[in-house]
Amino acid sequence: MTSENRGYPLRNPHPAADGKVWNWAQNSTLGDKNAVCAPESESELQQLVAASRGKIRVMGSKMSPGRMLKLVEQGDTLVDLSKLRGLIAITDDSATFAGGTPLHEVYEILSGIGRMLPASPGVIASQSLAGALSTGTHGQGLQQSSIADEALSIRLVLADGSIAEYDRDHKWFPAVQLGLGSLGVLTQVTLRTTPSVVYTCFKNAVSADTLEEDLLDWNHNYALSKAWWFPNENQVHVWAAREANAEEIALYQDNNEDLVKQEETSDAMNETIDQTLEHMRSDTKILDENGKPFRTVTRFKDFSDVTGDVYQVFCRGIATPQINVEIGIPLARAGEVIRKIKAWHADTQPHMHYPIILRCTGPSSSWLSPAYQQDTCFFGFVVYYSEDGSLSEEGVNFLRAVEEVLAEEGGRPHWGKYFEAPLYDWAALYPQWHEFASVREALDPQHKFENAFTAALLD
Repeated sequence: MTSENRGYPLRNPHPAADGKVWNWAQNSTLGDKNAVCAPESESELQQLVAASRGKIRVMGSKMSPGRMLKLVEQGDTLVDLSKLRGLIAITDDSATFAGGTPLHEVYEILSGIGRMLPASPGVIASQSLAGALSTGTHGQGLQQSSIADEALSIRLVLADGSIAEYDRDHKWFPAVQLGLGSLGVLTQVTLRTTPSVVYTCFKNAVSADTLEEDLLDWNHNYALSKAWWFPNENQVHVWAAREANAEEIALYQDNNEDLVKQEETSDAMNETIDQTLEHMRSDTKILDENGKPFRTVTRFKDFSDVTGDVYQVFCRGIATPQINVEIGIPLARAGEVIRKIKAWHADTQPHMHYPIILRCTGPSSSWLSPAYQQDTCFFGFVVYYSEDGSLSEEGVNFLRAVEEVLAEEGGRPHWGKYFEAPLYDWAALYPQWHEFASVREALDPQHKFENAFTAALLD
């Protein structure tokens, strides 16, 4: 069975000048370039939305799977919010940004004034703020949840072109926090901020024999924690961060507030990484071993503890086209899921060229968040594209099989990543599913903001 009919599109590494808009991964066209509108102001956006007779999708940074953004018919519109960006207002404990602001700009602006979001960042920061909220972007640590959970108020342009603002007291706020782009165009977000904190992150390589128990210990004993599990080698690379002490803060300040790397390094992961790279070379046929896919793995070699702010420590991802599947499991069941993956891995010996990523968060108030009302462990799986844009059959089979395991355990997939929709009973997974659908009917009765993907989900 080919990767195309397993739900994972092939990539075109050299798209022709065909007048089409491609998503970031270049594995899907979103529509014709002449369907793109980039309003200069909110009022211009209002006029565009009100006058539209077709469907409207906001494309943000185009990092989500193409199905979330893809236009269906001639006359539909792709909205580019890149001109609606930047800081709009600031108070002692909040900041209001335009929806098209890239996350890295949000982080840079806040860091520049000694502030941070209470939610830790995702791996990369090129997403738009509106897109991050609409798909449930999250970081790591049980003391926080998704970025949307730090929103104090959200401003939308609705289907009739009118403006609506929702704050945390509004009954529909939990729907607006994570709306899949189906409720309106998100133009402004007011976010809660706190004083910037300096963290020291301890990095270790440990056996996976007791991962079920260790995962809970790391997350309960540290403010922020993230782990990479290499089942083939039965090894885990773990980052666990706490607030820095006075001595560590002084070193950080003496380093011009740049990330401080401890002089002592560990080579405990080097053999594991070399084996992982061998799998990657075989799978991808990528010739440039200094390319992004290889750098995402080689950075685990010769690691050391570090001290820095939350963005310097955790927002360290290297964006590279990939198929990324991430499923949220209630934290209370994470140990059982790990045991099942271990047993399944021992039986099948699947081919893997990237570790399983484990990030845990606290409960979310967003109705459609995979972490809605419960501590959640997100299991992440990655397969990189080959040089010619294809996917290894073993990698595809691995993704499909492991997603079935997690779906059977009641897993909820990350909306902005890849998943096989038929595996999930949405109304059973999300207690407020029908309430969300009712809000959508109230705000967009003509379904102006839907496409084939959201129609299949919500209709």
